[in-house]
Amino acid sequence: MEGRCGWVNTPDPIYAEYHDTEWGVPERDPRALWEKLTLDGFQAGLAWITILRKRETLFTAFAGFDPREVARFGAADIDRLLGDPGVIRSRAKIEAAIGGARIWCDMTDRGEDFSAYIWGFVGDRPVQNSWASFRDAPTATPASEALAKDLKRRGFKFCGPVIAYAFLQAVGCVNDHEAGCPRHAACARMA
Repeated sequence: MEGRCGWVNTPDPIYAEYHDTEWGVPERDPRALWEKLTLDGFQAGLAWITILRKRETLFTAFAGFDPREVARFGAADIDRLLGDPGVIRSRAKIEAAIGGARIWCDMTDRGEDFSAYIWGFVGDRPVQNSWASFRDAPTATPASEALAKDLKRRGFKFCGPVIAYAFLQAVGCVNDHEAGCPRHAACARMA
């Protein structure tokens, strides 16, 4: 695709495909939002391309990112995951994913819709930015700071303001495609 955002700076086609089909597309499915928040947590301290390359294996290892299944993971599952070279073998991140699934389930069981919760931080409408370069976009905003603070209050981990902002961008709560990128207008139309 001609004119992609400048951050798509690798010849790896998986990166370009992610940019062209998924990044910035408004996501409203509560389970998919939890999956993406979990993946962003796994990304902490790593390059996003690492997560994209391991995403299929992570999906399988974490029961299709079904929060109800992951919430039931115990010590044997943690050991299994720690021994799997196809996943991010960080005990803290694995335990955070399991804990996040349990929180998601608790929220859902109490009648709280995870999608409405996440989208509430941007007023239920995607924020439409118009950056000339991806370098102009902030790494955190008041919305991502508020989201990170509330996620942490609820017990989520690996969800600071920078990760929260990357998550908001990824799930289309914020359209941060460069103004000249064809996906900027496409994602704006989906809003």
